Amino acid sequence: MAKSLISRQLILFGILLVGIACTEPKKEIVVPKTDLAQEALIPLPLKVIATNSAFALDQYTAIYTSSTEGGIDEVGSFLSSKIQSKTGLRLPVNDTEGSTVDRVIYINQTDELELQENEAYQIYITKDSIILNAKTNEGAFRGVQTLRQIIPEKSNDSLNEHSIWPIPSGKIMDEPNFEFRGVMLDVARHFFSVEEVKKFIDILAYYKINVLHMHLTDDQGWRIEIKSWPKLTEVGGSTEVGGESGGFYTQEEYKEIVDYAAKHHMMILPEVDMPGHTNAASVSYPFLNGNGKSPKLYEGTHVGFSTFDTSKDTVYSFIDDVVREISSISPSPYFHIGGDESHVTKKNDYKYFVERVEKIVQKHGKKMIGWDEVATANIDSTSIAQFWNSMDNARAAADKGMKVILSPAKKTYLDMQYDPLSEYGLHWAAFIPVDSAYVWKPETYSGIPMENILGVEAPLWSETISNSKELEYLAFPRAIGYSELSWSTETNRDWENYKKRLAKQAPFLERMNINYYPSKLIDWEKSEYTIEKIKKD
Repeated sequence: MAKSLISRQLILFGILLVGIACTEPKKEIVVPKTDLAQEALIPLPLKVIATNSAFALDQYTAIYTSSTEGGIDEVGSFLSSKIQSKTGLRLPVNDTEGSTVDRVIYINQTDELELQENEAYQIYITKDSIILNAKTNEGAFRGVQTLRQIIPEKSNDSLNEHSIWPIPSGKIMDEPNFEFRGVMLDVARHFFSVEEVKKFIDILAYYKINVLHMHLTDDQGWRIEIKSWPKLTEVGGSTEVGGESGGFYTQEEYKEIVDYAAKHHMMILPEVDMPGHTNAASVSYPFLNGNGKSPKLYEGTHVGFSTFDTSKDTVYSFIDDVVREISSISPSPYFHIGGDESHVTKKNDYKYFVERVEKIVQKHGKKMIGWDEVATANIDSTSIAQFWNSMDNARAAADKGMKVILSPAKKTYLDMQYDPLSEYGLHWAAFIPVDSAYVWKPETYSGIPMENILGVEAPLWSETISNSKELEYLAFPRAIGYSELSWSTETNRDWENYKKRLAKQAPFLERMNINYYPSKLIDWEKSEYTIEKIKKD
């Protein structure tokens, strides 16, 4: 099958070259030998085979796609824009007129892959061509991230009349270990703007993260416009931890985030936390309140004191409206109801609430996700439990046939400090240095069967951070490690190898102006910026 696929690719590539035949003689260039197997790829692909030559990316390179229908051309345009931002080269996409083309990057959508996952891709790199085969646009987009990582930061100008960026030759075969590879951002404790969220998406997508879970509501703030209940944002969105003015997303702004994420083949997973973590909602509409106290705006960080009144039909009517409005602007198949730390809700009331809200979520065409406490209720196997605290709850969910998302606080919480000297973060679960974040096995950590594990998510709660600089300090580089834990197979993961590849991410992170934490466990690729950060920290 592989040989026949390669033969068809070569025929197709030959036809393509005839169609864009050069009007000038092919320019001879000198390309240094390179080793694809030594590239600092994160997450590490399933298989990399080096052939020890190189493709010369230069001004005479063009990008073509197998079709301009179905969005594959958009993947080609995305690659072209990223190459331009990195190298300054402006590569044409599907332009068959007026260009002198010596080498081609060809993005081909095909069902004929050795690997069968939707996000699977294969890359064949020779001196004259790069052929990226994928089953879906999503798979092609993942392959493009790999290509971006093997384009050198600097050109090789010493042996040629014009700049070239040598890309190592060989073959890459790849597909994800888990289908759900997420990071969560808490915009409720501190609000983050649309542009700040977009920047976060840019970096996560580079490392093949495909879910951004947005924690939209909590005691300190309600961050999403609900047109049928306007006081949620007028009142509940007016504060945040520490007394700042808060903020919220209009539905149009939320759709802007959703659309931007979709262009990066990333899902936005909305969360409305309930029945606890609901003070901002109850201040806005006091009839929702069930803790027996008069609700007031809250700017602290204590948890567990709030609850909805689980006995009122009007509360469920309110929830129905919220789920309906958010679901209508959220293409994600999931709706996250929170469900954690509802300490003042009686156990039976809690179970009744979760079971009733599950039906509301299903009514609006979504699958329910909840923190692992929801597994104590009588919910069906289509709902999903997110393991953060109780392994017993997670195993109970698996016993019910439910899928489980792995987010153990001791291993994945991005708001935990790296060490006692960390500038931001907490440590109630653990200190999580870069090595501890990476050196664990999601496949066996919880004892949950692999068939019940949907994937891995790293939550970033925002009690101690309020802007992108502080967010990035906690998220990176640990989120990069979680991308490998959720994409690469267990047999391909190794700390000693990973930390060498992580060290070489510094130029990209610095070019993207990411305020990453320069852990002393990593021998970061040196630059003036890195040296200054290491001295400071």
